Amino acid sequence: MRTRFVNGTGLIVAGLVTTLAALVFPVWSYADRSGTGVDLLDEGTVPTGFGPLSALDREFVTKVRLAGLWELPAGQQAEARGTGRAVRTAGEHLVEGHAFLDARVREVAARLGLELPDQPDSRQRHWLSELSAAHGDDYERKFANILRRAHGKVFSLVAQVRATTRNSLVRDLADDANRTVLDHIKVLESTGLVDFDALARDAAGASTPPETRSPAPPGPVASPAPPTPLSPPPLLPAAPGGLPAQALTRQGEARKTERHIRTTLCPYGEQPVAPPGQVT
Repeated sequence: MRTRFVNGTGLIVAGLVTTLAALVFPVWSYADRSGTGVDLLDEGTVPTGFGPLSALDREFVTKVRLAGLWELPAGQQAEARGTGRAVRTAGEHLVEGHAFLDARVREVAARLGLELPDQPDSRQRHWLSELSAAHGDDYERKFANILRRAHGKVFSLVAQVRATTRNSLVRDLADDANRTVLDHIKVLESTGLVDFDALARDAAGASTPPETRSPAPPGPVASPAPPTPLSPPPLLPAAPGGLPAQALTRQGEARKTERHIRTTLCPYGEQPVAPPGQVT
């Protein structure tokens, strides 16, 4: 008996300890974390004479510079090696656009006191090597798709920075980058060589699933038949006195209803009050 009592007490104590641990653990586990997204934003932001400069702003400035370091040479290569006019035109747009953006980003970085890279990163050097090793139609396909994929990724970054930055210099640079990148996307697509299915698969593999899902449309369905108007019933011959027979019938039914109300609701001869304008 004593053993059962001890076992029961032990279970109760264990349950209380488990409950207490469950309550304390969330407090302990979050106590040393860096905080909310706003805390992280403030932590990575530095003041400037043109407004706060966030970590995302600085990343954007760096990526604009990196884009010019490899896309401008890729455009020059397309001008020289492209066999189709559309590819050579795309190369011209890349050279002109990134020459302009590179001058802008160096100006912005100098005013903000930011250091810029002077060489493409390893992935961008790999893309340039891949283009250099290709020839003919294979080169043109790779040029259009590698550059289109890269511009699509930076385009989303430009939109995010333009929507959130508090720095006026970065905001103006984002406007210039938005126009330039969109022009490059369009001119690359105009080559007719962009594989949009591959772009969609690449984006789907790199993104998180949407929070809500919109069902696909059910497909084409036959249009419903137009409504058929109902024809009014033909009028009966007019009765003596000039009224149609239907009107006389309705008048007779109304009088029957009135007599029924009087005899049912007023059995002692009290007459119901008639509405204004109606004679009882």
